[in-house]
Amino acid sequence: MNRSNAEIVREYGPFPGADRVNGVTYDGQHVWFASGDKLNAFDPSSGKMQRSIDVAAHAGTAFDGQHLFQIAENRIQKIDPKSGRVLATIPAPGNGGDSGLAWAEGSLWVGHYRNRKIYQVDPETGAVLRTIESNRFVTGVTWVDGELWHATWEGEESDLRRVDPRTGEVQETLAMPTGVYVSGLESDGRDQFFCGGGPSGKVRVVRRSRRRAASGGEPPIPVDSTSK
Repeated sequence: MNRSNAEIVREYGPFPGADRVNGVTYDGQHVWFASGDKLNAFDPSSGKMQRSIDVAAHAGTAFDGQHLFQIAENRIQKIDPKSGRVLATIPAPGNGGDSGLAWAEGSLWVGHYRNRKIYQVDPETGAVLRTIESNRFVTGVTWVDGELWHATWEGEESDLRRVDPRTGEVQETLAMPTGVYVSGLESDGRDQFFCGGGPSGKVRVVRRSRRRAASGGEPPIPVDSTSK
């Protein structure tokens, strides 16, 4: 397993009216984050808040290219980002213990925090299609370039892990600094992760891999820790 320290390249927040950051997702233009009673969107270029939706937003957040999905207690809500309307709900597999949420391959992927599991879920019915075991408390979940990543937060430690989606075997770990925790997790689709910071009220950007970033593709988001 390849283990290294996470490289934090930018921080956003804290944001007005949002005491914490739960789930995080990215729609290609805005970063969305859950803050308890709202879903909030900010511009990752400027760090400025763009809008909020009044909806229960207790844990993971995901985007399927058209709709937002948001964990609220023991259910997952499907939300129209334009109107803010909840279009449908399905039961969450962890029955209230759910954490991260991601969209990939036509399915929702749901973290179960204390049970240390990730579930592949049918977005129409909530049926569990696959269960992946972890050996750490699971928070955020994301997919990028066919890789499954999840965040952990246990005790005073938090890290990002790339795991084999068939076996759950850990293949790569990016360790966060002591005292820096990850609640939600979402890839930008390239070489960076947006990481929810829980009670810090911040969203941090972590580089996925120096090797990948150096190999070409889109330029990274500029290093800047001043955005509020």
